Amino acid sequence: MRQRHRQMLVRVLISGVLALTLTGCASTKEAVLPQDGPSMKAIYDNHLQALAARDPQSLRGKLDDRPLASGTPSLEGYIREAYNELETTFPRLPNPTLVMYVFPHLASDERVPVPGYVTSFPMYERVEYALPGEVPSVRADDIPKHGGESGPDRR
Repeated sequence: MRQRHRQMLVRVLISGVLALTLTGCASTKEAVLPQDGPSMKAIYDNHLQALAARDPQSLRGKLDDRPLASGTPSLEGYIREAYNELETTFPRLPNPTLVMYVFPHLASDERVPVPGYVTSFPMYERVEYALPGEVPSVRADDIPKHGGESGPDRR
């Protein structure tokens, strides 16, 4: 009897969740997001008027007039860009390039001679990244420039 009561309770709960889900799907965008009200341009214009600025360029001009005080340290290491943000948060783990010499040999069933050559390839198949805090923090000077990894073998 107790098992039957549990089954009935589970069915009622599933029916309730299903009904709520279907009710949520039945609403329209207009019902959820009202369409009347000011436009974004009107909101922006009202904001500028509240700041008593008729010309938006006058606000931008005030920002450019601030000189750096003497003795202000360089902000180069503190500037956040998409590149250095990723490099400092998720640094690449080392993946050394291996260089291999292939000796002269005969290839295929036709025994075609192949001269010796040098090739290079990464040690690991794919690039791995460390999670935040797994490796010591990287300074801005240690980050390679936007061109990727440096070195003569990189193309």
